[in-house]
Amino acid sequence: MNKPLLLTLHRWITLVFALPLFAIITTGLILSFEPLMQINGIGGPAIDAARVVELVKTYDPHNKARGLSINAASQRMTLQGSGAPAIDLVTGAPAAASSGPTDLFRWARITHERLLGQAWLVTSSTIAMVILILLGSLMGLPRLRNTLSGWHKGTAWFALPLVLLSPLTGLCMAFGLTFQSGGVPAGSGRPLALPDAIRMVAASHDLTHVISIGMRGGHMMARIYDGGELRAYAVNSSEVTPLPRNWPRLIHEGNWSALIASSLNVVTSIALLTLLSTGLLIWARRKLRKRRPRSDRQAGAAVVGAR
Repeated sequence: MNKPLLLTLHRWITLVFALPLFAIITTGLILSFEPLMQINGIGGPAIDAARVVELVKTYDPHNKARGLSINAASQRMTLQGSGAPAIDLVTGAPAAASSGPTDLFRWARITHERLLGQAWLVTSSTIAMVILILLGSLMGLPRLRNTLSGWHKGTAWFALPLVLLSPLTGLCMAFGLTFQSGGVPAGSGRPLALPDAIRMVAASHDLTHVISIGMRGGHMMARIYDGGELRAYAVNSSEVTPLPRNWPRLIHEGNWSALIASSLNVVTSIALLTLLSTGLLIWARRKLRKRRPRSDRQAGAAVVGAR
């Protein structure tokens, strides 16, 4: 392959997508800590299903909520799509103050999935990231040196499986590729109302391990931590059934193992930020070097010769 051509393409794609990539990678780094926060939040004081149902009916009398999320550690519940405030499960009153980490993760997820409100910008930037990684790989093995270029190339090669897997799984999610062996089990009749879904989930699972219950894709589903893994369950009037694993989503979000996968995602995000920042610094240094006046370069060479 023509290495100068590959280098030119690599450089210009980086410059064009630098800002969106920085936003996507930074929010991805923030979201890498979410599974750890969630796993530390489960298993708190017991949550009574009847109490949750009562509060749902109180704060959502017109059944507008699409679902709910639960934080067992802080004993808080949030109704999705109803406009209701976060609810204190102990007192039944609106929560006194918003939860900082929860709000941060919510902002990071919205930005990560719809940068500036545009999902296509995230998808196109992710495709650009894959192309950059492939172009860098085609330019050959690195010479490891303690320089910006050496750190850039060394990070790219040593972290290659991680930095390539992250955008690829993100694209699978964007294009709906799940690699699941089966679909959502067929339910009988219309989807359950939220209070009925809460009762069904509570009958077979501890609500302190539940992250969310709500409608997704026309089906009532629940996301529940089971053995350190965040599993998705279909909820209907007769049973709560585990769904086939959506491996691209599990890998990308770090939910296949909160402790291991979350740490790997942190490493991946740091590696991607290192690649982006060192690549831009290398370009900036070369650009500034070229713009130095010729007289300055000649003076510098004369000083070196005199020594």
